[in-house]
Amino acid sequence: QVQLVESGGGLVQAGGSLRLSCAASGRTFRSYTMGWFRQVPGKEREFVATIAAWSGGSTDYADSVKGRFTVSRDNGKNMMYLQMNALKPEDTAKYFCAAGPVNSKWSRHYNYWGHGTQVTVSS
Repeated sequence: QVQLVESGGGLVQAGGSLRLSCAASGRTFRSYTMGWFRQVPGKEREFVATIAAWSGGSTDYADSVKGRFTVSRDNGKNMMYLQMNALKPEDTAKYFCAAGPVNSKWSRHYNYWGHGTQVTVSS
């Protein structure tokens, strides 16, 4: 059983940075792949990044954020992070933390979800 809570969203100007955090509860956290997804009202949830279960594990990024975003995790703290740099207005969305048993960029493969944190990038 894993419970997830996101934080760190807010309003930032284009070109700025934010770091999102995902706090996980449960001893099973270390065995789960973690992912970040984002969603704009009226649109489908979009893959952003994933990181494998092991500390410092392999990562995957959507092309739209590659080179700007960095996902990391600290299993000792039961935390996952998304460092977002060079933010663009098109990054505006609600960002969700997710956990699942296998590496996947598909949201349907994730068992646990946070409630999301809003990121708004102004121009």
